[in-house]
This record gives sequence, C-alpha cells and structure tokens, in this order.
Amino acid sequence: MKINGNEIRPGNVLQHKDGLWVAVKTNHVKPGKGGAYAQVELKNLIEGTKLNERFRSSETVERIRLEQKDYQFLFADGDSLTFMDTENYEQIELSTEFVGERAAFLQDGMEVKVESFEGRSIGISLPEHVTLEITETEPTIKGQTASSSYKPAMLENGVRVMVPPFVSPGERVVVDTNEVTYVRRAD
Repeated sequence: MKINGNEIRPGNVLQHKDGLWVAVKTNHVKPGKGGAYAQVELKNLIEGTKLNERFRSSETVERIRLEQKDYQFLFADGDSLTFMDTENYEQIELSTEFVGERAAFLQDGMEVKVESFEGRSIGISLPEHVTLEITETEPTIKGQTASSSYKPAMLENGVRVMVPPFVSPGERVVVDTNEVTYVRRAD
C-alpha cells in the first residue's frame, strides 16, 4: 500500500532502499522557505541499523502490512525459545537474541504475537504488563518516604527495577515489559 511521506507514523513498517524499515520517530517540519517534509528516524528490521530520512509530502513510500499470529510460549532451551501456534499447534523456535532482553519476562503459557513478513519472523510483542515477585530490596531509610524516592529491587526473573519504598520482598508487583519499570502492586 502506497502512502504519502507526510502520512508516516511511528510503528509503520516501510519498504525503503531495498529493505524493511520501521518508523521509530517522526517529526513534521514546515520551514519558512520551501515545502514541508517529515523527518523520520527509521530502524532496519533485519539488521537493526538506523537511518534518518526526509520524506516530502509529494513522495510516496510502500507501507508493508505484517502478518501477526498468536503464539504461546512453551519453554526455553539454551539459546532458543519455543513457541506454539495457538491455531494449528505448530511449534517454532526463536533465538533468545531475537527476543532481546525482554526474554526474561517470558512465562510458561504466556500469549505473545509474532510478526512475520513472507514467512520470516521479524518481530515479537509481549503482553504490556506482567506480574512478578520481588525477591530482594534494600531496606527503607527512615525519612526517605517524605519525598517520592525509589529503591532498587530484584525480581524473581533476575531483572532489576526501581520500586517505591513501601514495597518489600515477597510482594508481587506489576511491571511494564517495554519500559522495564514498576507500575503498581499486584492485586
């Protein structure tokens, strides 16, 4: 699907310069002299390289629609993660490197979306929030609670996050998987 250069939004996947690129940031600029353009930061989906491009509103680019399929996380085995298609029960293996540091948030039976283009997996999205237990935190210092200060805490999956001073070990908290930040106490 062709779109004009001024219609590019963050998250759009584009076919540009013989590669697949995702728009990370867009900034629409209207200089005093000359035509308006969109300054777009692109990231290559295959190699991970970044590129800054200007697209005039008169230019057109090819927007790609990715196939999204629901998968269920089964287990991790060394450097590979196994997922099962929830429709036909076929299994696929993705490398831990492909998922990145967010692989630590994968839990048995977790539903994820795998994005693919022409049969090749190019992206994975985890649920926005996961609930995990705090294994250790630093003790709260008296008087520290007067200001909105945070203290470091270790989650059960080995990831460190900053939590409010009232959170203690053994409590379950909700964590944002994209920002790797504390959201709230679990219900």
